Amino acid sequence: MSAHRHDSASSLRQAIDHIPQGIAVFDARLHLVTSNSRYNTLLALPMPLTRPGTPLFDIALFLGDRGDLGEGDAARLAIERINLLTAAPTTVTQRLGSGGQVLEFHSSRLPDGGLVISFSDVTARVRAEGELAGMNQSLEERVEERTAALTRVNAELESARAKADASNHDKTRFLAAASHDLLQPLNAARLYTSTLIERAKSTGLADLANSIEASLTAVEDIMGALLDISRIDSGALKPAPAAVAGRDLLKKIEVEFGPMARERNISLRIVATDATVLVDRMLVGRIVQNLVSNAIKYTQPGGKVLVGLRHRGNRIRLDVIDTGIGFNKDQHRLLFAEFSRLERGARMAQGLGLGLSIVQRLVTALGLTLELDSREGSGSRFSLFLPATRTVRATPEANPAPAETSFGTLDLKVLCVDNERAIIEAMEGLLRHWGCDVRSALSLKQIDRERLLEGWYPDLVLMDYHLDQTSGLDAIEWLRHNVGGHLPAALVTADRSPAVRALAEERGIAVVTKPVKPAALRAAISGLANQSRSPAMRAG
Repeated sequence: MSAHRHDSASSLRQAIDHIPQGIAVFDARLHLVTSNSRYNTLLALPMPLTRPGTPLFDIALFLGDRGDLGEGDAARLAIERINLLTAAPTTVTQRLGSGGQVLEFHSSRLPDGGLVISFSDVTARVRAEGELAGMNQSLEERVEERTAALTRVNAELESARAKADASNHDKTRFLAAASHDLLQPLNAARLYTSTLIERAKSTGLADLANSIEASLTAVEDIMGALLDISRIDSGALKPAPAAVAGRDLLKKIEVEFGPMARERNISLRIVATDATVLVDRMLVGRIVQNLVSNAIKYTQPGGKVLVGLRHRGNRIRLDVIDTGIGFNKDQHRLLFAEFSRLERGARMAQGLGLGLSIVQRLVTALGLTLELDSREGSGSRFSLFLPATRTVRATPEANPAPAETSFGTLDLKVLCVDNERAIIEAMEGLLRHWGCDVRSALSLKQIDRERLLEGWYPDLVLMDYHLDQTSGLDAIEWLRHNVGGHLPAALVTADRSPAVRALAEERGIAVVTKPVKPAALRAAISGLANQSRSPAMRAG
């Protein structure tokens, strides 16, 4: 048994010597019991200090004298080191070895008061940790730099966006003001021309008058298109979807484009429908107007244009089909570019090629889908997909498109108010040619100063929106207060914004847009005259 115990101890000793960590065991008096060769090598201890029974203090004092424990009194450093190792049941400490390496010590108190110390060379690990910390610090610094750069770029982008928004806002305001100033003389010119056309009938000047009218219409179309593009791009047009009866959309197309189609000897067919769609009436109407206008323009005399609605799942497909010149697939993108027109189309119709550009912008702004199918020489089909609705009752259009009217004699008293003398004179000429008794003024002050309404009660009033000292809406309210609360009135304005139209509708005021078209003006006057003559109006 003694030999067996000796062999076991020898085996255990060999095993401990092969452990890569240094290990030493001290008894309760902190005298060395045993240590392995790695312990002696890492600490570089002289042979006498590795013998069993050597006090831990002697070992620590040697290390203090050698400078391993730092600068200062060796005995004090030795005592501080021992206290550090024995202060707690378990401790972990690091210090530099005699060769400059980093040593990590683990000490544990034994139940009998003894002490076990193990330690290892962690120089490589500490170096790696240092490098990793440096990398992390460098990464943090780079992240901070990138974050600062990104913040700076974002601030610059925000500043640029704010400037762009301000520029767009200024552009929209400028265009609104410019459109009013530009449309005023155009409006007067169209009114003069309308009078000239009627007076020149059956004379040699008729063709000349009609040519002037056509030129003015082209100018108006171009200005309207440019203003529409500006409003869309600046975000000034805000969609307001509502349930709309499909027949109302199509009826307006028939009224507006019927004369144009007949003049060109083109069959315009509108297919009846009972479908209801959820759309912005004005903006979708603008899309359909452009599509139908293009279809008629680029269809040869004797051709056909078909407009109708078809159910396609939970959507309604609005088709505009023509037998016109058509185009090939390679020309699709060119069709929707501003100021771009196909060579054959340019020969058939005048214009700047803005219609389909406006269509594309509106379709995108409304989140709709537009499909097109065409073959060169065989016609085209433009299909606009609209959301269908069955649960919401369709609201009728507040100001439905006027039916075509004959230009017979009217027997009405009409008050015209506009701050442009040329427009007043042109309006007077046209209305008097229609047989109206007209009185006009540049302002409310002139009406009051010249007592224009004494002994003369107008059947209706045509009021400019932009007056010098007040708005046309407020001016109408003043007239109704002083003349009669049920005075029929129409606002004549170059401002085509939905806000102005909504304000007018709230007050029961019709809207006629400048430049004034004789047919639209005649229809508006006829509608107002019917109000004036209604029993309820007379009773009021």
